[in-house]
Amino acid sequence: MNEQLFTLALLEIVFSIVITVVIIFVSHKMLKWLFFRKEELDGPNLSFSIFTSGIVISLGLILSEILPSITNVIRISSNQSESVDISTIIIYSSLYLLIGFLAAVIINASVFFLFSILTKGVNEFNEIKKNNLSVSILVVAILISITLIVKESIALLISSIIPYPEVTNYL
Repeated sequence: MNEQLFTLALLEIVFSIVITVVIIFVSHKMLKWLFFRKEELDGPNLSFSIFTSGIVISLGLILSEILPSITNVIRISSNQSESVDISTIIIYSSLYLLIGFLAAVIINASVFFLFSILTKGVNEFNEIKKNNLSVSILVVAILISITLIVKESIALLISSIIPYPEVTNYL
């Protein structure tokens, strides 16, 4: 058994779980604070629960593209002959998470913009507060669709920033 690979795999699992839980927790608190201060997940508003679930799925899809890039930086730093300090790993990880956060904000804003164009005169936030399930399901479907389409581009953008070691070309 390769002990270094095993240790690295355990580190990546723990890191991924911790980052995901923290980001989803913070995102849920921000969403609730910004738009739905009086709504509770255990309350009677099923529309808010559906909407929150869509946000969590969207974040999960985006994080599934970001976390491998962060673990690649850790792998590269553990394989290089010259040591890479922990601050470099934290800087790259923070940059990737910032890109993911900005992508999530842009995706959510585009969903609400698209929904507003599709349904003139309907305020989606008020409708979700009024427990309008059809609005909530439509917003979540648009959100997940756009996230699925954009997530590969996010992965490509982040992959372009990974500090791969220089390789000499003998051709």
